[in-house]
Amino acid sequence: MKSNSFRIISVLLFLVVLLFLAYSCKKDPYQIGSSLLPPSDTLNIKATDTASFVAYSVLQDSVRTDETKLSILGSLMDPVFGSTTAGFYMQYRLSAEAPDFGINPSLDSIVLMMPYGTVYGDTNALQTVKIYELSQSIYYDSSYYSNRSAETYGIPLANCTFKYTPRDSVKVAGVETAPHIRISLNKLTNYFGNKLLNAPTNVLSLNTNFLEFMKGLYIESARVPSGGAIFAFDPTSSLSKIVMYFHNATDDSLHFDFVGTALSARFNHFDHNQYLDASPGIQQQVIRHDTTLGKNNLYIQGLGGIRVRFRLPFLDSFGKAGKIAINNAVLTIHNFETDTTLAPPVKLTLVVVDSAGQVGFLIDENEGTYYFGGAYNTSSRSYQYRITRHIQQVLDGKLKNYDMYLMANDPTTNVLVPNRVMLTGTNPQIPSLSADRISLQIVYTKLH
Repeated sequence: MKSNSFRIISVLLFLVVLLFLAYSCKKDPYQIGSSLLPPSDTLNIKATDTASFVAYSVLQDSVRTDETKLSILGSLMDPVFGSTTAGFYMQYRLSAEAPDFGINPSLDSIVLMMPYGTVYGDTNALQTVKIYELSQSIYYDSSYYSNRSAETYGIPLANCTFKYTPRDSVKVAGVETAPHIRISLNKLTNYFGNKLLNAPTNVLSLNTNFLEFMKGLYIESARVPSGGAIFAFDPTSSLSKIVMYFHNATDDSLHFDFVGTALSARFNHFDHNQYLDASPGIQQQVIRHDTTLGKNNLYIQGLGGIRVRFRLPFLDSFGKAGKIAINNAVLTIHNFETDTTLAPPVKLTLVVVDSAGQVGFLIDENEGTYYFGGAYNTSSRSYQYRITRHIQQVLDGKLKNYDMYLMANDPTTNVLVPNRVMLTGTNPQIPSLSADRISLQIVYTKLH
């Protein structure tokens, strides 16, 4: 009996330990700190969330857009951020070198195809695009930014209005094809189609020759007066191409593809109309540089739009009375808007910029996303970052107290983000928002 009782008690104790460990593993990672200290040190632990901030929104000049994973097209009129239009430049290559179009080839039609992708905004809105042939070469190994442009011949090959319909498949030569946009490049003029169909043999012999002959296309969006949307598609998809339909002396149903590939030079161009269509709050803070308005609201927009600049002046005097060990430091920033028809970015990137303008990442990010944070929390409508090691390095004199920036686009990736968000500022005038102000919760130990 004693033996059985001992076994039962042992099993129960084991289960209690397992439950305790399971509960411990589910702790919020942003609450860990003092629990890691030895008991003798906890007497000196202090906490503060009253750190002073200086934060305000500034223009982001541009972002790099060459050879990105997605190409961006469309126009959006945001009630807060105003107008954004997106277009792109792209090369199209021979699907096969040295094609033979036969005897007496004659153009039937030529069509630009673009596959549907993600969309941001109103999918029911009409979009109008114009297409031009490039007169200036673009290069795969060159860097291009969102404020850059390339020269065209100035005569539109197409002027097309369409509705975003990603659920409708398209029949091509009697075959059901995945949803995509089809824009005629010979409705206004046959020049472009005939140029390709009648290209000299040496031009068609090699892609390098062809890209000098037909340098690419520029697809631009017309600004919408209201609503609208920005959509993205894969420029290297099998549906990203120009299809030339023709016949010759022996065959009346032929086609040839000029394709977008991973080797195609390409870049995006974004235009925010200098934020002249934006709300007065954005214009006053971003255009007229009234940095005091950052106390109420802060603005972030992707596609080379707006970012937040902020600094922590309290660090220059914090800990001067004695050496301090930072146990935990968590930065929390709340979304001001409850209506997220235009969804906030799923992640914001936090960087530090030195006096020479060089962008660097906080050392805490080396610990991984789960530790560092940055993802949008829909339930709390907030972004959180653990910057414990960064603050410790500043206090130890290993790093200067440089300004930090918060932005929608991550400069280390080739992913373009159209999303935007309005954040609660550092000291909002509306009392009900005071709990949502930017906060930095620090748990620290005064060392002897």
